[in-house]
Parts: sequence; structure tokens; C-alpha cells
Amino acid sequence: MKKELKETILLLRIPFSVYLMPIFIFSLSQTPVINVTQAIISFVILHLFVYPASNGYNSYEDKDTESIGGLEKPPLPSKLLYQVVLIFDISALLLSIIFINWMFTCLVATYVLMSRLYSYKGVRLKKYPIISFLTVFVFQGFWTFWMVYEAVDASNIKFFNTDLPWAALASSLMIGGAYPLSQIYQHKQDQESGDFTISILLGIRGTFIFSIVLFTAAATFLYYYFEILYHGSILIFISCLSPLLLWFNYWMFVTWKDANNANFKNLMMMNNISAICMNLCYIIYALQNHTSIF
Repeated sequence: MKKELKETILLLRIPFSVYLMPIFIFSLSQTPVINVTQAIISFVILHLFVYPASNGYNSYEDKDTESIGGLEKPPLPSKLLYQVVLIFDISALLLSIIFINWMFTCLVATYVLMSRLYSYKGVRLKKYPIISFLTVFVFQGFWTFWMVYEAVDASNIKFFNTDLPWAALASSLMIGGAYPLSQIYQHKQDQESGDFTISILLGIRGTFIFSIVLFTAAATFLYYYFEILYHGSILIFISCLSPLLLWFNYWMFVTWKDANNANFKNLMMMNNISAICMNLCYIIYALQNHTSIF
């Protein structure tokens, strides 16, 4: 039982939530008036319940034997994992309706549903490259940005009456650029599982080119949001993300020379650099907009 519990905790991949944290911080940083208590509670709901439950359910359905995001050697899932996932999902929804509001709860419920449809073998959106890409593009980007706003906003201004959808769309483009890269090292494993991912469709070189296009589009939208709509400075974004840009280009260069460099180790290096750079960037924006430090 002790071993089963330990393996269940591993498969929830709670530390992996740090890679999903930038969207939360970005939305928080751009929300004009913040309810601090609800910001803390919503952070706990998403990063300690919703995201780990999604990770756990994905592992329960996939039963991966090779490396997955955050785990190089994942253990096989057990019935306990499924039970914990259900408890986490129910807890997230109860906490949302009790401590936040009905709108946030509905957005969380939809996020959870789409996450399950992505992995559930009876539907398995993951099998379809375009549909799975659009699911992640919308729900881990724009939807999450919107979801956080509905939780933390204290101004009662409707989300779609602000300029924030531009920032939310840029978030989707960033997620969309990163998502195929997360699949680039597991083409063989995905094909054996019957999953036809967007990275398999694009190929290794095509995956990098596709990511460049989406990252460029994201930067364009952010330029418009920050510089044209006057919500901040794009130079902060560029400065903070320059190490990530350098690593991405290096990784692309060595992988084009040798496809074996499209591996788990290099992906995790990019994820780690990305998490540090993006979280730092959005924390600076949050400090600018909500404190007197800058």
C-alpha cells in the first residue's frame, strides 16, 4: 500500500504544475483589481487539484512505460490513482463553488471535462492531431487565462469588455507553440499507442518550424497588447525570454543535425528554462501593475 501511494503521488506530477504557472501569473498580473484571498484559493484549486488530477488521469489512461513530462521512468498506474483523481476533481469543484463563484466553477468543470476527453480511450481526442492541438491551444491558454480572471477579479468588469482577450490569445499561441515540442521525443511511443499527434504529423523539423510561427504570432499579439493598447512594455517580455530563445535555437540546430537530440533530456531543459523565464517575466508585470516597487 505504501508503494502504491508513493507511485500515485509520483503520477500526479504535482511539481509539473510549475510549468503551467505562467498563465496564472500572467492573467493575475493583467487583472486591474485583484481579490487576494480568491487569488490564493484559485491558485491552490488549479495547481494542487485540477492540474495534478489531469496528469494522473492521463497516466491512468495511457499507462506509459517510457518518459512523460516531469517523469523519466513513470510507474504503472493503479486503481488508487483513479480514486485520487476523482477526489481531486470533486474537491476542486466544491472549493470553486464555495469560495470563488459559479462562473469560475463552470470554467473549471469544462476544463476538467475536456482534459478527460483528451485522454479517455472511449473518445481519445489525443488520437487526432488537429483536434488535440486545438483542445490544448484553447484550454491551456485562452481558457485558463479567462478562468483565472474570473476568479481573481475584484472590479466586476466583464472579461470580454476589456483588452485582456488579446493577452489571452497570445497565451494560447505560446502554449500552441510549446505543445508540439512536448511530443517531439515520443513519436515511437505515441504511434505504438495509436495516437497520431500534431508533432508526428509535422515531423521533427516541421515541429520546430510550426513552433517558430506560433511563437512569432504570440510576440506580435503581445506587442499589440503592450505597446499599441498601452498595457506595458514588450521589452520586458523579450528581455526575460531571451535565454529561452537562445536555447530553443540551439536545440533546433543540433536536432536538425542529429534527430537523436529530440529527446526527453533536451525537452526538460527547455521546459525548465521556459518556466523560469516566463514566471519571472509575468512576476515583473505583476509587481509593476500591483505594487509600487517599479
